[in-house]
Amino acid sequence: MTIRTRLRVSPGDAAVLTEVGTFLGSLASRDLAVRSRQGLGHDAASWATRKRALTEVSSARWAGSITRATHDQWALARRGQADEMAWLRGQTAQIEARLARPLGAKADKRAGLARGYATRAEWHATSRRLRLLRDRSAAVEADLRAGRVRVVRGGRRLARLRHHPVAEGANHGEWAGRWRAARMFLSADGESGKRWGNETIRVTGSGEVSIRLPAALAHLANAPHGRYALDAAVVFTHRADEWQDRIAANRAVAYRIHHDPVRDRWYVTASWQRAAAPAVPLRAALARGVVGVDMNDDHLAVWRLDAQGNPVGEPRRFRYDLSGSASHRDAQIRHALTRLLHYTRRCGAGAIAVEDLHFAAGTSRELGGVSKRFRRLVSRFPTTRFRARLVSMAAEQNVAIVAVDPAYTSRWGAQHWQRPLTTATRETTRHDAAAVAIGRRALGYSIRRRAVPPPYDRRDRTGHRTVQAGPDPWEREGPRPRLPGPRTRSVPPGGDAKAGDQRAQDHCGHAAERGACWPESAPPFGPQGLRPGPEHGLRHGPGGRVGCRPVPGA
Repeated sequence: MTIRTRLRVSPGDAAVLTEVGTFLGSLASRDLAVRSRQGLGHDAASWATRKRALTEVSSARWAGSITRATHDQWALARRGQADEMAWLRGQTAQIEARLARPLGAKADKRAGLARGYATRAEWHATSRRLRLLRDRSAAVEADLRAGRVRVVRGGRRLARLRHHPVAEGANHGEWAGRWRAARMFLSADGESGKRWGNETIRVTGSGEVSIRLPAALAHLANAPHGRYALDAAVVFTHRADEWQDRIAANRAVAYRIHHDPVRDRWYVTASWQRAAAPAVPLRAALARGVVGVDMNDDHLAVWRLDAQGNPVGEPRRFRYDLSGSASHRDAQIRHALTRLLHYTRRCGAGAIAVEDLHFAAGTSRELGGVSKRFRRLVSRFPTTRFRARLVSMAAEQNVAIVAVDPAYTSRWGAQHWQRPLTTATRETTRHDAAAVAIGRRALGYSIRRRAVPPPYDRRDRTGHRTVQAGPDPWEREGPRPRLPGPRTRSVPPGGDAKAGDQRAQDHCGHAAERGACWPESAPPFGPQGLRPGPEHGLRHGPGGRVGCRPVPGA
């Protein structure tokens, strides 16, 4: 859980924070260089040695925060190398498979054969790209074996911008300010049991902020025990009650102070680890229905389904714009998910069904073809961020998330649901039908609206062919509502009062009968073993059954 607010500091406080952050940032850069040189030979003893060296010039808590941040940054770079190596191997394998096929050859999925390139020029250009990928793979593999990472504090993009700051609309002085702010270090981990949950950067319940100064900058202290108290007070608005509860109980809260040189503002970020949300059984989560969600490039297609898999209400759409910067795209995703969760709570559903999408293999140039627009569309699809945001935000609303197999949901949804759900006042799109298919798959039903009907002689055993109804026991259908007056000229008024009661027509002893039936003690057959005729008061029912009818004059 992370919350952030603005820190309105005075010029003196800003100067002290800049000096402390720059000093600790230099220690972090030095520690990262030492850790990178150690490579795979790092162990607990070397970690303790680095921490002792940093403690001499700062403090034990600052040293712990710096070494932990260094370890996380190195581990992140290693994971990035592993992911890049896996991507390069996949790209190389796909290109090699296509180069081995003849020009213009079609793909054969059953035989596992890829399609060939259309022209000789495309084949030649791809073979050159294969050579570059092989060289790149060899370099990454050598770094992986040696434990060597390529990382820079402050960001690689900002570092490359040093020689071309005008390209981003800034001069060298503005770039230097951004570079200095990005390399400052003012982060402190929380400690449970300590006062206010953090001894290094302390924020009290009234909003007073103070930091523990490093040993080399102890002369800047204006409070006891080598601390510097800021003049500004912190006021958290988002989840302030939860933050107050944590610091009142002296539970760990981590803080980070950072500077935005473009706006010339200071911010403080508080974060803590929350308990894992309890896992809800799937049957309990789907008891109140589900909201099917089909994710597209510019909107979320949503349709609510009841527990039996029937679409309820009208389809909804929550739009977003994925163009622009990464922060803008993230804000658009969060806004769309907020509206989705509010809609789920209003309609009473307990779960959201989404496709388990990932385009790790779909971003390949070989799968996207020559269409650069399609490849750009797939690469900017925020599937990983969408899942992470949705799970964390749904846990706050007590809404379960059900991930389903995305295979053929759009195709089968359009085939079985798009046309039946289209009315004179509603045009059902392919994405709306896909949302219904996703919801039905999460509920455990097939996407088809109706199953294959059983043979006529097994309907009593196999049941009705529909898969829409729930598991409730079947009930006999009642009579139709009676319309006043005769239906035809041959029926007198009131003659159809018992038309819907089937028992009055075929069963003996019904209350609607006005005469006597053949006594049960009488023989079932007449004299000479003949079946009694109409004069005996019996008639033949459907299927050879014998029924009763009133005897005249009885």
